[in-house]
Amino acid sequence: MEKIVVHRERVRERENALIRLLKLMHLHRVHYFMLLPGIIYFIIYKYLPMYGAVIAFKDFNITEGIVNSPWANPWYKHFKYFYDSPYFGQIMTNTLLISVYKLVWLMPPAILLAILLSEIRGKYVRNVVQSILYMPHFISWVIIYGICLSLFSEADGLFNMMLKDVGMKAVPFLTSNEYIRSLIVGTDLWQNLGWGAIVYLAAIAGIDPTLYEAGRVDGAGRIRMIWHITLPGIRNVIILMFILRLGTILDAGFEQIYVMYNIQVYEKIDIIDTWVFRTGLEQFNFSLGAAVGLFKSLIALILVVGANSLAKRSGGSIW
Repeated sequence: MEKIVVHRERVRERENALIRLLKLMHLHRVHYFMLLPGIIYFIIYKYLPMYGAVIAFKDFNITEGIVNSPWANPWYKHFKYFYDSPYFGQIMTNTLLISVYKLVWLMPPAILLAILLSEIRGKYVRNVVQSILYMPHFISWVIIYGICLSLFSEADGLFNMMLKDVGMKAVPFLTSNEYIRSLIVGTDLWQNLGWGAIVYLAAIAGIDPTLYEAGRVDGAGRIRMIWHITLPGIRNVIILMFILRLGTILDAGFEQIYVMYNIQVYEKIDIIDTWVFRTGLEQFNFSLGAAVGLFKSLIALILVVGANSLAKRSGGSIW
C-alpha cells in the first residue's frame, strides 16, 4: 500500500513539474520563438549531417549512397590508411606547430590590444583605431595573398626590390621553408588581431567602474589597475577563449594555407586539411575525409574536456 502511495506522489510531482514547465514556456514564448531559427539552423546543418560520419567506416561510393555502400574491412581501414601514410608525421607536426604558433602570437597580442584600446580616452580616436584594426578581418585570403605577392615576391616584390637597390640578394619569402611559417602566422595576425580583441573589449567594458574608482582613491596607477583589476576581471573570458582555441588545435587554417602554399613549401606548411583535400577529396575518397574529420573531433574533445577540467581549479571553466 505504501509503495502505491509513493508511486502516486511521484507521478503527481512529475505532472506538477510538467505543468510548471509548460507555464514557464508559455510565459517566455516570445523568447523561444526568437530562438527557433537558430535551433532549426543547428538541427539542419549541425546535427542531421552527423549521420554522414558513418561513411568513415564504409567504402563510400557516391553512386550507391551511404546506405548501400559496403562496410570497410576492417572497420578502421581509412583511419589506418591515414596513420600509415608516409606523410602522417610531417602533416601532424606542421598542423600542431602552426596552430600553437597562432595561439601564442594571436591571443596575448589581442588581449594587450584590447587593454590599450580601453585606455584610450578620446572616443573618436578609439573608434577610428578600432575600425582600422577590424578592416583586415573582412579581406579574403585570396586578396591577402595578392598583397603578399606584391610585397614579398622574389622577382618584383616591394621588399625585394628595396633589398636589390641596396645591393642585397632577394629573399624568397613565399617559396622558402625558412620564412613561410612566419609569413603564415604574420598574415593571420594582421587579419585577425583587431577582430580577436572584440571579445576582450566587451569583457573589459563589463568590469564594475567602481573598482577603478576605488583603485584611484587608493593611489593605484594605470599599470597597477590593469594588473589587479582589468586582467583579473577578464580572466574567465581568457580561459574560455583558450579552451575554445584548443578545440580547434588541429585546424591550422585550411583556407589560408591552401591559398598560400606551393610544392616548394609542402614540407613546412602541408597540414592535415590540405593533405586530406589532395589525397581524399580530389580523388573522391570521401571515406578518408570523414575518418580524418572524426579523428580531429576526437582529439578536440579530449583537449577541451581536459583543459576545462584544469580550468575548474581557477573557476573559469565552460561547464
